Amino acid sequence: MIREGGCLCGAVRFKAEGEPLNVRICHCRMCQKAMGSPYFVRAQFDQRALSVEGETEHYASSENIDRVFCKRCGTRLFSWRRNGTLAGVSLTTFDDRNAFAPTEHIWVSEKLAWLKLDDGLVQYQGTIPA
Repeated sequence: MIREGGCLCGAVRFKAEGEPLNVRICHCRMCQKAMGSPYFVRAQFDQRALSVEGETEHYASSENIDRVFCKRCGTRLFSWRRNGTLAGVSLTTFDDRNAFAPTEHIWVSEKLAWLKLDDGLVQYQGTIPA
């Protein structure tokens, strides 16, 4: 299956082929800052499953992750692994924003104190244990 999405202004469009490897809500401080939100909800795909049209910019938020956004409107679209393996696609940038539902919370140790997690999803204090 191919699912499509894009930014607020329409200058960037993307296609994601297949099913995501996982769908997670990340509460880490880096994602909070990068998204300007209490958390980042994303579907993770193999980067080769994504095709992107339009001009994007990126910011190296760590030695492993680039944050990718629309050059024109600034919509935060992806978190790319710098080694070219994985991409987290912001769930609400898909045309069908209900196409995927998260299955777990990660980095709950860094969640905002006022945020209540009562959705019944699995919670990890950090990343997923190996």
